[in-house]
Amino acid sequence: MKQILSLGSSRIASWAAPALLATLAALFITPVVIGDAFVYHVFVTICIFAALSTAWNIVGGFAGQLSLGHAIFYGIGAYAGVILMNLGISPWLGMFVGAAFAALAAVVISYPCFRLHGPFFALATIAFLEVFRVLALHFRDLTGGATGLMIPIKMGWQWMVFRERLPSLIIAFGMLLFCLAVAQWIRSGKLGYYLVATRERESAAKAAGVRTVQVRLIAVAISAALASMVGTFHAMYLTFIEPSAMFSLSFSIQIAMFALIGGIGTVYGPLLGALLLVPLTELARGWLGAEALGLHGFVYGVLLVLAVLFMPNGIMGVLHRYLQKSEEEEEPRQTQAAPVAAVPRAEAEHEAGPEILRAENLDKHFGGLHVTKDVSFSLREGEILGMIGPNGAGKTTLFNMLSGFLQPDSGKVTVSDSAGNFSAPISPADFASIGVGRTFQIVQPFAAMTVEENIMVGAFHRHPDVNDAREAARETAHRMGLGPWLNAEANGLTIGGLKRLEVARVMAMQPRILLLDEVMAGINQTDVRRAIDLMLSIRDTGVSIIAIEHVMQAVMSLSDRVIVLNSGEIVAEGDPQEVVRDPHVIEAYLGKGFADANS
Repeated sequence: MKQILSLGSSRIASWAAPALLATLAALFITPVVIGDAFVYHVFVTICIFAALSTAWNIVGGFAGQLSLGHAIFYGIGAYAGVILMNLGISPWLGMFVGAAFAALAAVVISYPCFRLHGPFFALATIAFLEVFRVLALHFRDLTGGATGLMIPIKMGWQWMVFRERLPSLIIAFGMLLFCLAVAQWIRSGKLGYYLVATRERESAAKAAGVRTVQVRLIAVAISAALASMVGTFHAMYLTFIEPSAMFSLSFSIQIAMFALIGGIGTVYGPLLGALLLVPLTELARGWLGAEALGLHGFVYGVLLVLAVLFMPNGIMGVLHRYLQKSEEEEEPRQTQAAPVAAVPRAEAEHEAGPEILRAENLDKHFGGLHVTKDVSFSLREGEILGMIGPNGAGKTTLFNMLSGFLQPDSGKVTVSDSAGNFSAPISPADFASIGVGRTFQIVQPFAAMTVEENIMVGAFHRHPDVNDAREAARETAHRMGLGPWLNAEANGLTIGGLKRLEVARVMAMQPRILLLDEVMAGINQTDVRRAIDLMLSIRDTGVSIIAIEHVMQAVMSLSDRVIVLNSGEIVAEGDPQEVVRDPHVIEAYLGKGFADANS
């Protein structure tokens, strides 16, 4: 779900900004007006937990990497601040030392996990949380062990220790604003788009040139540093720390819960979650005293169950649906979208240029299955090369090798640069950087983004600035016939629209080679004809195309040359009209019965 200040709706955005400012102002002014020490404590705690949850949300929400041990970084910040304070160093400096150590620890923990799939990162954070707790218990001379550490009572701004509550509120509120500002900056910038794209469809993000491990590492380092800085201040506020509290699994889950209930993956959801949960638990503790021991866990559990059942997208999701519904009632949508116009095709006779891609002796095994066998061919500049063959012939596996998603067991793929020099890229990002773009057999949109934002992920490859990328995305969308749906969510498009969207995302990268994997499968005849015209117009701009297709109308209309794969081997190659009349091709592709009937 998109965060509420970038929904593309002027009415929602105009409502959200004043509401946010009013909420933040009330968060600071309310305890000042009331003047009660306990109320001050509640609001300081809200700010601290909202800041921690906002920091967690950068990696847990934007990047989609579930951290269940984020107290690691909070605890590092707390211990760094207290230990350095005992050495006479101000926690204002200690918090940056702790942030540096926390960021380093986050990268070390995360790097091996982000290269794998599944729950490895979540499990690793839990495991390392216990490791840090045990280390804090073991190094008693440094950390105080199980006894813990008291901070020296040094009053004043230099030491973050005050008799009055207002200075603590100012610092906590300032940290919350800083965390929110960092989260807003990330989400609205290139990094934010890359993180959401990686969370939604990692393969598609890689094809768009996103170095997914690198952007996740940046996110977790920033998240850890922010959590550590808040931990330093919280230690000064508590005046006492000990391992079981600083490196607590329940504390880590609590941080994540605020984001989940408020709206995970949104900028301001963690703030709303903290505003709801913290007062309930703190007031219950204050009113019931010892009788409320453990009550906060019960409150969190009940609210979490209710949120999952009735607010799966959190409080922000409810606000979004309500405001969107109100807007649609006031401004009814058009009942019919504007027609999709085919891109005009150049009239000049087409001639292929020099070779731009070479596949040489490609072999690939999956266990005992020999998927491709000594496959060699080349692609020329400005050429459309059709690739046909029965299901299981190895076409998609070959595409994966041509785009870096799979490494051949033997053989190589080389691509020429703009100067005509051939090199052998390795990763999908390397292929993207040299101008190879691809689509997927099963369409892979970034469902949580609009059509415009989907295309922007591709446009960032050539336009790092957000405004430039947005302009390039809009231009590409209009060329691809997607202009009327720029602000529509991608998951609301038809299958034909999703396929055009995927092509548009790749074309926004300005590729020199376009790999199309069955982009016409499952669409009607009108869309097939429109897609053929679109592909030809793309080719006429100088882009070379390799197209896997089962729609023979498209193969015959598009292809300058056709390759036929069967059982991982090239069985025919040449002019489309000649290839489809080859008896071996007819038998391999259409079946022996068809070949006998036409003999």
